Amino acid sequence: MVLNIDPDQLSDDDLGKKQATLEMEHEEAIEHVREAFADAGFGTLVEFSPSEVIKEKTGSEHDPYYVLGACHPEMADRALDISKEIGGIMPCNVVVWEEAPGRQHVYHVSIMKIARLLGMAPDDETWEELVSDTGELVEQAWANVEDV
Repeated sequence: MVLNIDPDQLSDDDLGKKQATLEMEHEEAIEHVREAFADAGFGTLVEFSPSEVIKEKTGSEHDPYYVLGACHPEMADRALDISKEIGGIMPCNVVVWEEAPGRQHVYHVSIMKIARLLGMAPDDETWEELVSDTGELVEQAWANVEDV
């Protein structure tokens, strides 16, 4: 398969990539991130630990790794009005993984930006407005994440 885009040419901004390091224990970091996004208007639709599921199913050990499936209802409503396909990559995942004991990495990419890159959403002014509005909310949530 040949991609229409060169992933090496995409910037963090193209993907809406956000990263932070938190100096706290894993469970504390998960709760902190959950609250940080809730304070910015996001709900958590799903959450799970791939590292625990993998251990249970295969016996393979991984460092603690947790996924929070965040969703801002108004933004999701607007997105689905424009593109039903966006649901294929909803909700917006925020990942917390343990780099070392007491040190957690928090990671997020914008599904709104990625949907446009993948052709799941239009590259037009209406979608760009949604990307911008969602980006402002994520910035608020991210400021909350980094406020420790």
